[in-house]
Amino acid sequence: MVLQMGSPAPSVKVEDWLRGEPLTNFQPGKVYIVEFWATWCGPCVAAMPHLVQLQEKYKDSGLEVLGVAADEHAPTAVEARTRLDAWLTEKCSNLNYRIAFDYNTGEMNKLWGEPSFSVGIPASFVVDRDGHIAFVGDTMQLDEVLPKVLNGSWRTSDQARASDTERIARIESTAREQALKKPINERFWAAVGKLDWKTALSAIEEGIALMPDDINFRLAHVHLVLHRMHDMRKGLPAMSQLVRDAIDRNSEHWMLAALDQLFGPAHDHSHFPSAERFAMGKGLSEHILALNPPQGDGPKFRSYPAVARYYHESGNRDRAIELVQLALKSLDGPEPVPDELKQHLLPDLLQALANYKDEKVCYGALCAAPQNNSPKGTKARPAEEKT
Repeated sequence: MVLQMGSPAPSVKVEDWLRGEPLTNFQPGKVYIVEFWATWCGPCVAAMPHLVQLQEKYKDSGLEVLGVAADEHAPTAVEARTRLDAWLTEKCSNLNYRIAFDYNTGEMNKLWGEPSFSVGIPASFVVDRDGHIAFVGDTMQLDEVLPKVLNGSWRTSDQARASDTERIARIESTAREQALKKPINERFWAAVGKLDWKTALSAIEEGIALMPDDINFRLAHVHLVLHRMHDMRKGLPAMSQLVRDAIDRNSEHWMLAALDQLFGPAHDHSHFPSAERFAMGKGLSEHILALNPPQGDGPKFRSYPAVARYYHESGNRDRAIELVQLALKSLDGPEPVPDELKQHLLPDLLQALANYKDEKVCYGALCAAPQNNSPKGTKARPAEEKT
């Protein structure tokens, strides 16, 4: 049975309750947010303060928020529960809603996730006052949806019907795409395993013919002809077209992917004509900075390190340093960055800054010394480990 707007809300079957009183059933007259999340999921963690605010704001209107930890990563249920409990104690001292734990049985994913075709987390479900599903979707949409659910106007609105129809259509489209991609991907990866680049390229070209706007097929195509086959006759036009399409889309994701093919440290660029490579890098970098300008509040840690690599290689050392410093600063910007993500990003950012400045740099207890001639992968280490 498909779980969608108007469906009776499934039961809540969990192994344990880590915070708040157990919820045995949905009480008539109340509205519930059932939020699937995990501690390793950056967007989930970033959404938790917002859920705290919603619970506080609408508690007198009958709102109850329920967080469901059904995807924790640990070898055993005991380890997952212990780790989750410690994480909540350390990170969520102001938590004001229930947290349920479901590890062994997977009942919550079977009852909620699979029937709604929710393929990732965070995933939000809103249960209306009569115990029926009012909304399935992104947590960030709750600000708009929740007041209308609370006043009883949401489920009868054209907006609600359009939202649910669009969600289901998107799921069906994704399923069709995955069915088309599966044999192509299988053939591609089998060829890659044998270093049979010609067969791999044939598979990818078939994929592009079917889905020309699929970024993964486009990147695989460029990567094969440029970095595996070193075929500049095919590679340069393919790379140029990827750059043009990325800029035309004004998509930071596409532009960063293209820039990585041109300046990513994992690739050998010695065979690539220098003039064409730097011209493409200049265009991509300028458009990325226009989309997310230095003076703006947008997060810089995703795109600026890649743009800094272009400027450093092109000889503009000061610009490269400036961009990495802005990326570091944005880790403490107005948009919260989960600690796990921050700790993952810091070593590479600090190492890049040390390399560009050619001097030791530190961020709190973490330091990095210049390693311009060291093997790839050298990263910053805690200051006390330095010798």
